[in-house]
Amino acid sequence: MKKIEAIIRTSKFEEVKTELKKIGIDFFSYWDASGVGNELLRGNHSYRGTVYDTQYIPRILISIVLRDINVQKTIDCIEKAAFTGEVGDGMIFSFNVEQSVRISNGARGEASTAGPGDEKLK
Repeated sequence: MKKIEAIIRTSKFEEVKTELKKIGIDFFSYWDASGVGNELLRGNHSYRGTVYDTQYIPRILISIVLRDINVQKTIDCIEKAAFTGEVGDGMIFSFNVEQSVRISNGARGEASTAGPGDEKLK
């Protein structure tokens, strides 16, 4: 199993969420996040006619745990949906998950991540 963490533009969250649902990712966690990045080297930025102070860059952090077989498809989906071509589109990371347990029924390993959309991802 793998855990994918993606840091994306806040403005792209709904598009990423919609595209993930299309490939069967119906459940994930997300948080509002702020960070600093390479944009700071270039000063303030203009986006859609508005100038933003890039000292703190608002982002969304998405976290998904899934079976190895579904990792590349999920990464490709996020990359495509979050892309603008501008500096600051974000990053995607993949980590090994050693163990998982579904608390409600005691399912362990891959069985703990199974859900209704799992069949679409095979």
